Amino acid sequence: MGQHSRPTSRRRRSLLGPTLFTALSAVVVAAVVTGTHGLSLSDATAAGKAARSSRAAVAPAATGPASEAPAAPAPVDAAAPTDSPSAAPTDSPTDGATGSATDGVSADPGSAPAAAPTPSAPATPDTRGVVLGTTATAAATPEAATVGALFSGSVAAGNHFCTASVLHSPGGNLLLTAAHCLSSASGVTFVPGYRDGSAPYGSWQVTAVHTTTGWSQKGDQDEDFAILETAPSNGRKVEDVVGGNRLGADEPFGATVRLYGYPGDAEEPLLCTNTTGRQSTYQRVIDCPAYPSGTSGGPWINVATGDVVGAIGGYQQGGDTDDVSYSAYFDHTIAGLVSQVEGTSS
Repeated sequence: MGQHSRPTSRRRRSLLGPTLFTALSAVVVAAVVTGTHGLSLSDATAAGKAARSSRAAVAPAATGPASEAPAAPAPVDAAAPTDSPSAAPTDSPTDGATGSATDGVSADPGSAPAAAPTPSAPATPDTRGVVLGTTATAAATPEAATVGALFSGSVAAGNHFCTASVLHSPGGNLLLTAAHCLSSASGVTFVPGYRDGSAPYGSWQVTAVHTTTGWSQKGDQDEDFAILETAPSNGRKVEDVVGGNRLGADEPFGATVRLYGYPGDAEEPLLCTNTTGRQSTYQRVIDCPAYPSGTSGGPWINVATGDVVGAIGGYQQGGDTDDVSYSAYFDHTIAGLVSQVEGTSS
């Protein structure tokens, strides 16, 4: 990407957990710095390999909510903005503190986990008749099961502080969230499909947090995304249980997406479907009402491709108002970060 302009106004859309406050206060949030996209990896502990395959998903366990399956938002006929991203920058991420990315990296997450049963793509929610730009409680669908809440301490009401989603990878153990949500994996647990104090699919301990050096050293809002590693739970990797979303890089700004998020003061996820716009060169924007603190890190899933093309964060760390959300634009920078995590974790 190169150099970015960064407005100074910021507001955390995350809800800081009490046991993470000290660690989170150390995150660099310098707002007026320019630079290239270096990558910084930390605490790599779980297995992963660089590759790509189609999106994998295993049917949720019988105890999960997938059987409920009312219709969830999907594309409707509506004119999409004509604005589309400029040609992808040709400069590659520079070497980071402990790793480097390859030139010309594309958004190619890995193949389906070998240990999993033959995967099938999660059913795309049928959203015929859904009004764009309206927010409601997300139905318990296979796609919604890939989205969960991050907890500080015990999995209990009031302990979740941000949102994350399972990212398809060969290791089957990666999550996507916003970089401003956390700087340490200590005491953090991911619960996919969390609802009303229950963990229908189980819970997974976060073991590592990976961000770019643009974020860790400069607080670059255009790189406000993080890849988390998780440890197996009861011998199973998170993607083996709920499936994962493929990373979508360099996709048009005028895409219709499903936006998920867990408000910090609620115990069920929100869902809104709308068309995104271009806030700046490296920022997406979407109008979806009532996305407050706690929804940071929530995925933007393209209804046409099924790829995750954003995570609530970026400009103003997700937005100064509850009705407008932002995401850093996903291009070669996040693709390079994901490739590094897949290639160096063990």
